[in-house]
Amino acid sequence: MISTGTSAGPSEENSAGNSEGILEAEYDRRRGAQWLAGQARADGVARRDMLRLVAAAGALAGAATLPMTLAAPRARAATGTAAPGIVKPLPADRFTIRGTNAETKFEALAGTGFHTPASHFFVRNHTATPRIDAKTWRLRIWGDGLTGGEREFTLADLKRLPSTSRTAFVECAGNGRSFFTTQQGRPASGTAWTLGAIGNARWRGVRLSEVLRRAGVSRDAVDVLPSGLDAEYVTDDGTNLGRVRRPLPLSKALDDVILAYEMNGAPLPADHGYPVRVLVPGWVGIASIKWVGDIEVASTPLYSPWNTQFYRLFGEAYPPEGSAPLTRQTLKSAFELPLNASIEASTTHHLTGRSWSATGAITRVDVSTDAGTTWRRAHLKDTPHRATWTRWTTPWHPRTPGPATLLARATDSTGRTQPEVTVHNAQGYLFDAVVRHAVKVV
Repeated sequence: MISTGTSAGPSEENSAGNSEGILEAEYDRRRGAQWLAGQARADGVARRDMLRLVAAAGALAGAATLPMTLAAPRARAATGTAAPGIVKPLPADRFTIRGTNAETKFEALAGTGFHTPASHFFVRNHTATPRIDAKTWRLRIWGDGLTGGEREFTLADLKRLPSTSRTAFVECAGNGRSFFTTQQGRPASGTAWTLGAIGNARWRGVRLSEVLRRAGVSRDAVDVLPSGLDAEYVTDDGTNLGRVRRPLPLSKALDDVILAYEMNGAPLPADHGYPVRVLVPGWVGIASIKWVGDIEVASTPLYSPWNTQFYRLFGEAYPPEGSAPLTRQTLKSAFELPLNASIEASTTHHLTGRSWSATGAITRVDVSTDAGTTWRRAHLKDTPHRATWTRWTTPWHPRTPGPATLLARATDSTGRTQPEVTVHNAQGYLFDAVVRHAVKVV
């Protein structure tokens, strides 16, 4: 019998810390001390980057923050006419193909509702979507952070545990990256997403904390490392980085992380992690590992290329060793309208769009139809919650034919408002500036 447990809605929030009552700062202090003592492990990180990590650790010996690393060469996905390795159909009216990835065209979301259908959900693949038999799939939990040794869970085992549901977006850290080039005049490496590398869904599964508790997590554990079952990732320069994997502090793993096996009331589609994926609400998409098959629980800090070489901020505004590994996403807005769309003059149009934030609920959205000279407050169509998006609408009656620039600017419950400019970083992460959406009135 499958227990339904507690099913939490979009408003589900957990208190700071985790189910063990240990604050994240305590874990961070312990992890930092272990790192400085040379007790961390960085599997798959090139020796040159490991030496930089060690050097950074020495420089930060008296600091409370963890050491960082410089960026290594990363593969670039070229835009093409096909998306090798993606299983679902990718019709041109819904998706833009970008190498091994498929970006949702934001105008295709108009009328789809609050939850993004799987048929419209963007795809971010490092390699190709694996085809996994759920009957033979196993989740291996192992590591020196467990008290009882290695454990395996089948899909049926997970479904027998108390389930939980959560509406949350998954968003690539590089969503909006192309605007560093087109809007701010400074290019960044990586896939040239516009704003469609995001989808918002209703996820159902079992809390990772429940699985770790049953596996016997130790008081000495500090990090949890989920790994995917997709093929090993090889960069353009031939470096094999292994399977996609990225560690989480145990405090986060015990908080609101879900091992999801359903998306919008149906089994996960192949491209979105079937049979089970990790969901880390509000964090950059790389943390929500798809096709998870292995989770290491460690008593020492863990590092991989996905939190050393990638998913940190590098550039002139940051220390030479880079920022801390990226965690939460940022604040954005998008119109459900094609760029350079033709808009009929002397007609009332209802502009629609969506805004989202990982740190707070959207409290207001202001829209300008004259490149920022004047602003009007949009009507919010949803009850806002953190880590989901909020749909909005506003009327516009353009009178004069010619080019026009639309702007949408969101504010969240932390008081943060989208800025005019995002500080540049070399890999183009976390673009959050107001996007200049060009249209033509005809």
